[in-house]
Amino acid sequence: MDLIRFKEKRVSEEIHQIESSVFRRLVKHLRDNTEIQNIDIMETAGFCRNCLSRWYREEAKEIGIEISEDNSKEIIYGMNYQEWKKKFQK
Repeated sequence: MDLIRFKEKRVSEEIHQIESSVFRRLVKHLRDNTEIQNIDIMETAGFCRNCLSRWYREEAKEIGIEISEDNSKEIIYGMNYQEWKKKFQK
């Protein structure tokens, strides 16, 4: 039974590691491709950078970490949101 729990925990940790890497890769892709507008993502995928920042903030809150809206947007956009809008939003 301990071996089964060990394997389940290891698989769970590996899945968490993979999911974390995928999330970081998605965020990097969105940061690197600023020509892709939020509205375009929203129309095709049903979510955008702002959604990711909100989900980030909500998940942090679930584990007892408070992150402001501005800080969660900066995490996703890689810079201050207002600065990003001035530079890249069309």
